Amino acid sequence: MREILLIGIGAGDPEYITVQAVNALNAADVFFVVDKGEDKSGLHALRQEICDRYIQRDDYRMVSITEPERDRRAAAYTDAVEDWHERRAALFENAILENLPEGGCGAFLVWGDPTLYDSTLRVIDRILARGAVEFTHRVIPGITSVQALAARHRLPLNRIGEPVHITTGRRLADGLPEELDSAVVMLDADFAAADLNDPDLHVYWGAYLGTPNEQLRSGPLHEVAAEITATKRELRERHGWIMDTYLIRRESP
Repeated sequence: MREILLIGIGAGDPEYITVQAVNALNAADVFFVVDKGEDKSGLHALRQEICDRYIQRDDYRMVSITEPERDRRAAAYTDAVEDWHERRAALFENAILENLPEGGCGAFLVWGDPTLYDSTLRVIDRILARGAVEFTHRVIPGITSVQALAARHRLPLNRIGEPVHITTGRRLADGLPEELDSAVVMLDADFAAADLNDPDLHVYWGAYLGTPNEQLRSGPLHEVAAEITATKRELRERHGWIMDTYLIRRESP
C-alpha cells in the first residue's frame, strides 16, 4: 500500500519545522511539489532549503506538479473553488500513479498547517473517492501564520474568556460578527479591514512571516490602514505575490 504524508512546514522560517516533521521528511521517497510559477519561485526555494537542511538521505526525488489556473474573483466563488479542486485532484492522482510505486511513501509539503485554509486534504479526499489509486495518508501538523503573527507581535490570540475567531478577507468585508471584538484574518487579497468604520479597532498585521522579507505593522486601524494597503500593493508588485495575516481587535478606550 502506498502512503502519502501531508507535512506542515510552517509559515516560512525553516526553524519552524517540528521534530515530527523532520522524521516525516526522512521517511518520504518522493516529494510532490506544486509549481505555482516564476512569481512564487521563492516558495520553492524555501521548500528546497528545508529539504537540504533536514533530510539525511540522498535517494529521494522531487516531482513537480503545475498548478492549474484558478479564477479568484469569480462571482460563483464556491463553484470556482470546487472546479479548481477537481482539476488539482486529477493532476495529483496522475503524479502519484506515475511516480510512486506500491509500498512507496510520498509527501506534500504544505505551508503552515494542512488543516487551516489549505486545500491539500480536500484534494486527497477527492483522489481517494475517485478510486483510481489507493493509499493511506497521515497529517503532520505545522506552525501556522496565525501562530507566527501572534508571536512576532508578542500578544496572545485570545483575551480572557473570549473566543478566537479566524476568518477570511471575503468574510470580513461584511464586518465583524455581532458580539465579537477580535478576529484573525487570512486570505485577504486587498485589505478588507480598511473599510471597517470603528475608531476602537486596532490591527496587528504581518506579511511573509518567518522569511527574510517579513514586514510587520500595528496600531489603531484608522491610523495605519492606508499604510498597510499601500505596503501590500508595493510588496506584491516587488515580489509578484504576497502572503499576509492580521489580527483585528477592538480595544477599549
